[in-house]
Amino acid sequence: MRVSREGQPIPLTPQEYRLVSYLMHNNNRVVDQMELTEHLYSQDFERDSNSIEVLVGRTRRKLGKNSIKTRRGFGYIMEDENE
Repeated sequence: MRVSREGQPIPLTPQEYRLVSYLMHNNNRVVDQMELTEHLYSQDFERDSNSIEVLVGRTRRKLGKNSIKTRRGFGYIMEDENE
């Protein structure tokens, strides 16, 4: 359960790690915000919250701004850099 870039470990919170892990398991597929909310938060979580945007922004700052891409109106994607 480690994330690194160019051999350097990147410290992530548990929530950030769950986000990265889920997006990596869905590599090259756009994951909509509702799906992320359902995967990352409990059933009674307020669905209209901007917590996913905040979490993605915080994670991007740690991983690099191009690590998680936004597809406006659709969701978020982590693309395989080799493709």
